[in-house]
Amino acid sequence: MNPDRIVSMASAFYDSCVLFTASDLGLFAKLAEIGPSDSTTLASVLRLDERGARLLLDACVALDLLNKDGNIYANTAESAIFLVPGSPGDLSGAIRYNRDVYPAWGKLKTLVQSGAPVEKPEFHLGLDPERTRTFVLSMHYRALAIGRAVLGELDLAGCRTLLDVGGGPGTYSVLIARANPDLACTVLDLPDVVAVADELISQQGSAGRVKTLAGDYRTVEFPGGNDVINFFGMFHQESPESIRALLKKAYDALNPGGIVNVMDMMTDCTHTKPKFSALFAVNMALTTENGWVFADSELIEWMQEAGFVDCSVKPLPPPMPHSFATARKKR
Repeated sequence: MNPDRIVSMASAFYDSCVLFTASDLGLFAKLAEIGPSDSTTLASVLRLDERGARLLLDACVALDLLNKDGNIYANTAESAIFLVPGSPGDLSGAIRYNRDVYPAWGKLKTLVQSGAPVEKPEFHLGLDPERTRTFVLSMHYRALAIGRAVLGELDLAGCRTLLDVGGGPGTYSVLIARANPDLACTVLDLPDVVAVADELISQQGSAGRVKTLAGDYRTVEFPGGNDVINFFGMFHQESPESIRALLKKAYDALNPGGIVNVMDMMTDCTHTKPKFSALFAVNMALTTENGWVFADSELIEWMQEAGFVDCSVKPLPPPMPHSFATARKKR
């Protein structure tokens, strides 16, 4: 048998480290600014060691992140779209989350032996202000990318009030409010998280339509009178018992006929497919006490237990790795 797959798997982190480093150093942004350049010029303007810069640049070419013509380097079309800050499909902020959890993956053996996360989730949820800010900003950029796919799945006809539980930077609520002028949104999340969210919401000119509510969604009562409650990208850090409790709280806080939406990573009933979701379960367990990925069938069962009807779930269109579920409170 051919060992190529195993060998490639063992060195896959090479690719990630090159991507993270080039992005963090502003390499793609600088090439977009000054145009195609040689390694000497790029090392000078980015204040890098010339030999180190050349090695990184050639590695980027090998990964098809840059083009090289003679001694001149330039962004590929793909990098220009997805890795230059401010570009239409900018993912440079979103990938910082992956960069920040990279060290935790090196401690996977510890997780498997102990059953406990290898770092405290409090580090990115308020304990470390810089890490918290980076985390919230990363979630903002990820939500900007994912939001384009999820907006089309939302049935908000006639809805006036939306509660965004664990809404982080408030990005989904801002996108939803912009697309639905009659809808007012409230983002519920931890105090240190909504402090950053308030800045982002204000920067996007949505402070009048999107409010924040500071608190732990596990313990505070949800404000009542909601037409819609969204749980976007946060159930994967909750235990089954917590998810059941949150869905019941959502049911009680919705108006008759109100809608609950869940967007998250999900697996099939075996918890092994899709591949990305199965691996993401490990990622969450490394950094969160109850981190995992649940099956789509489990979510439907929990929704029905809470009293919801018309429950459905489906994958979002590629390349999004998420699934989207929706259900309705009885009228």
